[in-house]
Amino acid sequence: MKNWNYENEQWMKLPGHLKHLPLFTRQFDLTSYVFRVMWAVFLKLVFRFYVRLEVIGDIHKVYRENPRLLIISNHASHIDAVSIAAAIPFKYWAHLYIAAAKDYWFKNGLFTFFSKHCLGAIPIDRKDKKSEAITLCTSLLNELDRIWMILFPEGTRSPDGYIKKFKKGVSVFAVSSDTPILFLYLDGNKKIFPKGAALPKPGRLAIHIGPVQPPAPIEEVDANYKKWVETINPDAYSPDDQEPEPARRY
Repeated sequence: MKNWNYENEQWMKLPGHLKHLPLFTRQFDLTSYVFRVMWAVFLKLVFRFYVRLEVIGDIHKVYRENPRLLIISNHASHIDAVSIAAAIPFKYWAHLYIAAAKDYWFKNGLFTFFSKHCLGAIPIDRKDKKSEAITLCTSLLNELDRIWMILFPEGTRSPDGYIKKFKKGVSVFAVSSDTPILFLYLDGNKKIFPKGAALPKPGRLAIHIGPVQPPAPIEEVDANYKKWVETINPDAYSPDDQEPEPARRY
């Protein structure tokens, strides 16, 4: 796939998996709105009657105080991104985007349509074109007055449920665009939809809303996130993991 010049390429020449993003199309997209409403209603039903979702914290206060945020959480299930979306009121979804692996969420026409119009997904190339993802995400963060971007700093789902060391991408985005980072912790995601399962199981899922971390190097973000998560679940990290380097206070 071509490396796109996001500042100069005409919108009509862009590949289809990018045309829904507000950096390129600054117009009301009725198709996306209709499908997002349908998706929001579906999620409301699923996370009320099938998966019992509990949001611990004041997401409205966070929204009022932080028009631009990188939202990070642990990642052990395909249900993670949609559960975070379900925890955020629909009236805020116009500014909500999910960084999603291009090789999975944009792998065919059906997945691409769903990712664009229901998730508002930003395609992230995890293989050959990582610089393309950096350019795309930082451009969105720098140019939009209000954006909440969901990222999973572990890079992929944890196979055993333990939180893994963060990759540096989230700090690259945060520092280069001066965007703060909201900590979330998902408790129960692996039990409900473990890696390799075909469908999620009924159960309880809690999403804890944590502090907002100023832009910082990944070592500091990683250490501060671990310190906060262990106040909720002391067993979230493997006992074999080494202690992270001391971090500054946020």
